[in-house]
Amino acid sequence: MLTVKDLHAKIGDKEILRGINLTINDGETHAIMGPNGSGKSTLSAVLVGNPLYEVTGGEVVFNGKSLLEMKPEDRAHEGLFLSFQYPVEIPGVSMTNFMRAAINEKRKYEGKEPMGAGDFIKLMREKRKIVELDQKLANRSVNEGFSGGEKKRNEIFQMAMLEPKLSILDETDSGLDVDAMRIVAEGVNKLRTPESSCIVITHYDRLLDMIKPDVVHVLYKGRIVKTAGPELAREIQQRGYDWIKAELGEV
Repeated sequence: MLTVKDLHAKIGDKEILRGINLTINDGETHAIMGPNGSGKSTLSAVLVGNPLYEVTGGEVVFNGKSLLEMKPEDRAHEGLFLSFQYPVEIPGVSMTNFMRAAINEKRKYEGKEPMGAGDFIKLMREKRKIVELDQKLANRSVNEGFSGGEKKRNEIFQMAMLEPKLSILDETDSGLDVDAMRIVAEGVNKLRTPESSCIVITHYDRLLDMIKPDVVHVLYKGRIVKTAGPELAREIQQRGYDWIKAELGEV
């Protein structure tokens, strides 16, 4: 599904990604962990095409197509989804209108007719149940007045509606209480299919106890320096990152 080869990127004069190599197959969930400032959020931003970051080397292939040559909106239409660490509010735009526009833009890209009003309302009702999203929230402006947990839950609802091929969850557990985290994690798990994949960026193994990753990577100083199974997340939680730095000869 996704192949990243020797990816380098910078913001301004600061190089952040220094040679990322990553392969994700259909149906896999990968967790990316690492100390603050290691490049985790930069990687997600580069993949979705954030213009603040400049790619200076490497390639990214997404389902056989060069991702870096696509506009950000085309990357989304191709099936890439990013759940933001800090979801923004969009006053004056209802969730209903927002989601209908997003779905119909994707359908237009795929050469399909717009979704009818009846089918859209039925789809919204079905997907709301996955993340236990209250209908009142769905009728309000996008994220306006939402709590942190409601914003994150709303993003998983958007993911359910758009049915992406690859979802990137950038510290979606940040600021969530246990109940909100459970609802978000259950929503992600319900949306897993053999054809869709997920990248979970997190500092903590508690989310990974709920969203079981197939592979865990440690990103440090702009490179993936260690890859293993789910046990790696537990070891990091117990021992921190110093032992990994020692393996690299830095401690």
